[in-house]
Amino acid sequence: MANAIFNYIEGRYPIVISMPHNGVMIPETIRSKMTESAKQLTDTDWYLDRLYQFAVERGCYLINPIYSRYVIDLNRPKDDYNLYPGQDTTELCPTTQFDKQRVYLQDHEPSKEEITRRIEQYWQPYHKQLLTTISDIKNKFGLVLLFEAHSIKSRVPRFFEGKLADFNFGNFNDKSCSKKLIEKINRWQIQNYSKVVNGRFKGGYITRAYGDPDNNIHSLQLELSQGTYMNEDTLEFDPYKAEMVTGMLIKMFDIFFDFVIEV
Repeated sequence: MANAIFNYIEGRYPIVISMPHNGVMIPETIRSKMTESAKQLTDTDWYLDRLYQFAVERGCYLINPIYSRYVIDLNRPKDDYNLYPGQDTTELCPTTQFDKQRVYLQDHEPSKEEITRRIEQYWQPYHKQLLTTISDIKNKFGLVLLFEAHSIKSRVPRFFEGKLADFNFGNFNDKSCSKKLIEKINRWQIQNYSKVVNGRFKGGYITRAYGDPDNNIHSLQLELSQGTYMNEDTLEFDPYKAEMVTGMLIKMFDIFFDFVIEV
């Protein structure tokens, strides 16, 4: 199923994958106001739909946007409060890229009215679908596991020092999913890759807003280092790297499937 805002695939099991930064479309009315560097969409969570195709084939639900995070960041609250107080972050409608270059040409940043329009046109439909999907799964299965799929360059000095771990899990400091699930993740030994839980990335707005483990709605975010599956300089997909890390992702989803069966 597809519409003008997002792609949606209905699954067979109570796991829904959301990848809010996977979109690459930019409406021409917005693109014409952007800098040339921003038009490269470097900060996209590249190729996640390709990387997690195996999970969809196994019966997971999927929702991912068509439009870029530069249009609007679906993983930010619509009132744009900072999820990491005291730390540098980009906005609901980003005006700078991760390397601090401008997104828009001088004096062409979105106005308050334009931001409100984007919330109504892009943000609200995505979140309405998320809420509907979570409710439908909960009613059908009695529980939901919302997996927030993200990726980022292994080095982004603006947001963290040094090199990022390969697998960066976040559950809002143990508030968005059950202890049982995070214990499984903590015990999981990922061969040849590094792992951290609730490090620099603790889970964005979606993880925090929808995770409600007391009501059997569990949310978990993974910020995957892009160095594990692509060339970070050329932004090209690396089939060999991707095949290796997909083996680990399959094992991760085995944990997810075991969890929803046990619960």
